[in-house]
Amino acid sequence: MTRIFGLLVSALVFLSACAPPPPETAVGPNGEPLPQVYRIRSGDTAEIQYRMLDAVNALRQAAGRPAVQLNAQLNAAAATHSRDMSVQNRPWHFGSDGSSPIDRVRRVGYAGELVGENISETYETELETLTAWMAEPSTKQVIMAPDARQMGFSWEQERNGKIWWTLVMGK
Repeated sequence: MTRIFGLLVSALVFLSACAPPPPETAVGPNGEPLPQVYRIRSGDTAEIQYRMLDAVNALRQAAGRPAVQLNAQLNAAAATHSRDMSVQNRPWHFGSDGSSPIDRVRRVGYAGELVGENISETYETELETLTAWMAEPSTKQVIMAPDARQMGFSWEQERNGKIWWTLVMGK
């Protein structure tokens, strides 16, 4: 048994030495790595939404706040607004038709109450965006709202890689 285990370990060491080297990171004139475009594939929606939900709930738990759950209606309101911001080419809380966040959650049939909405125009990942939101008192307040119980999260990614993120909290 020990001999078989030793052979397996030796084989794994040999195979790991055969792995291709990691890709080289392009470096800018300042010596810093150039940013990589974060591409979201169409099949990544649930994975990204649950990764964000887990991160938000970890932050909320650490602050003694109750967990939130994803809500399909709030996800729809967030997706609609992300697409609309992309069309308007500006990050703001009003839709091209003059709609407010409250209007959008009502349109999708959300029976609860809007707690708040965070938006972002960036090339960063969802977790980098969450970090930026947590660094800003007004957007952190939405994420950490004690009365929030449900969350919607969605985005629109343009061909150039720019992402329009929207997070909606409800109760």
